[in-house]
Parts: sequence; structure tokens; C-alpha cells
Amino acid sequence: MATIRKLRGKWQAQVRRKGAAPQAKSFTTKQEAERWARSLEAEYERNGGLPDYRTAEQTTVAELLTRYREEITPTKGGADKEAVRIRVILRHPIRHVSLRRLSSKDVAGYRDERLKAVGPQTVIHELKTLSHAIEIARKEWGVVMAENPCRLVRRPKLPQGRDRRLRDGERERLLAGCSASRNRELHDLVVMAMETGMRRGELLSLRWEHVDLAAGVAHLPKTKNGHSRDVPLTLVVRELLAVRRGESPDGPVFTSSENGVRLAWERARRRAGIEGLRFHDLRHEAVSSFFERGLNVVEVATISGHRELRMLQRYTHLKAVDLLGKLEPAMDVS
Repeated sequence: MATIRKLRGKWQAQVRRKGAAPQAKSFTTKQEAERWARSLEAEYERNGGLPDYRTAEQTTVAELLTRYREEITPTKGGADKEAVRIRVILRHPIRHVSLRRLSSKDVAGYRDERLKAVGPQTVIHELKTLSHAIEIARKEWGVVMAENPCRLVRRPKLPQGRDRRLRDGERERLLAGCSASRNRELHDLVVMAMETGMRRGELLSLRWEHVDLAAGVAHLPKTKNGHSRDVPLTLVVRELLAVRRGESPDGPVFTSSENGVRLAWERARRRAGIEGLRFHDLRHEAVSSFFERGLNVVEVATISGHRELRMLQRYTHLKAVDLLGKLEPAMDVS
């Protein structure tokens, strides 16, 4: 039987079971206390008795994340980036807290402190990593916890997504600036980004054995979201790759490093006199152009690799006046 009461400005939940010591925990809100109590009671029912919290009591956040980084992170597509996120969390005082005592207040405090230094998207990724590590511990490593405190914490609100597109004359100026770059691959990288919607990392990881010029398709075995996909290659891209293949028939299509491309891009952008344009904006340009050519949402998602179709909404740039023409037949005024 659970008892919820307010004690010294906080809400305390206490769960009693015959033959077991009472379990109690304090929360900021009554809703959190009730949720914890329900979760603990459900745990009692599943286990037929008192849950064994000793492992959770003896395991710190640091120990959890260290094991997670060694066993789980290497299996992921973005392993390097996740390892960096884990290093950041391990520098924070939250690392000393045991999983048994880790509360939503601890997680919220980490969130708020990190938001003073980095953007919301970075913090969301870090919280997701911590949350997934806790879930793995609960489901696979035998660490008994009444709840995952990360799930009780609000995620930071993301700012409006970027919708920067190329303006009149910018495409020509940009390509001219890239052609003048000392990085001889930059021009082709930019063209392919604008034509295919591929990310910079995907372009730089592309290998000739995954390019079928006859079929007009490039296969990406490993992408940001962990899923493979095939990308159709336009005539412009096929011609460009045909020339490059003559120079290098096997191995990677591009040999530049990400940092080398980043530096070359910035110099070319300044040379072209273009402000506020990022390399990733070329993906937005490409995806938006797919819609303008008449492709539907599912077709565009197949090319771009978006797993959530709602994420494509900001690429459509639809106007009510344009949609009216599709809703109503042309009026006969004769």
C-alpha cells in the first residue's frame, strides 16, 4: 500500500509490503511521487516480493556509463560521437551518484547546467545516452530500479529548424569559389550535396564499390541513424563520378578529411561573399528541391533517410495559395 504525503516542502512516497522493509523516496511533485509508487508496486508484483536494489546502490553513474561505453557504444553507428558525450557526462558531479539514489532532480540539474554551455540539441543527445544506458542496465544487466529518472525530466525545447536556402546567384558564386579552392575535391562534394541530399560524413565515407553508375545508385551501408539506404544519382552526379572514377577506380570516392573539408568550405564561402550558409544547408537545399520536382513525402524520405516523416515538413515550403489550386478545380468563366 502506497502512502503519499507532503513533508518539508517535498512529496514523499512510501510503499509498504508485509515481510519487507518500507521503501520511501522524496520528489518535487506529487505526480512524480505517485508514479514512483506505482512503478515500485508493479515491481513487487512481478518479483513476488521485495526488489533487490543492492546492485543499483553499489553502481554509480560513472560505472554504468563506463561499461556502456565499452559494451554498447561500439555497436552503434555514431559510436565516436556518443563516446564524446559520455566523456562529458563523466566530468560532471552526477557521475558520483549511485543508480539507486539517482533522481529526476539530479538529471534536471545536469540538464540546466549544461544548457548554460551548449545548445538544446547537444543536451538532448546527452540525456538520451544516459537514459538508454539506464534502460540497458535495467533490462539486461540485472540492475533493479523502480524507474528511469531520465524519463521524468523535460527535454530542452529545440529552436526553430534552419531553413536557409541558396538565394539568387549564390549557387554560381559558391561553385566558383569552390573551384578556386586548393582542395580539389570541394567542388564535387558541394555539387553532390546539392544534388543528392547526402550529409558531409556520408559523402566522405562513400566508396567506389558502393557506387553503381550503370544503375545510377549509391549505396550507403552506414548512416547517421544506423540504417543503410540507396541514393539515386542524377545525371549531373553520374557524369561527375564518371570523371572521378577514371582518376581513382577503387577505394574511397573522396580522400579529404572532415576537418579539411570544413576549413576549405569556410574559405570558399567567404571567397564567394556568401553569409550564413553552412555545408549542411546544402542538404536542406537538395531535399527542398526534391519536393519542388514533384516527389512525395515517402519518396523524399527514401532518398534523404529521414525516419520520421514529420521532420520533412519544414522542407516543403508550401503556401496556402498554391494548395488551393489542388483543392479546387479551375473555374470555367466562359
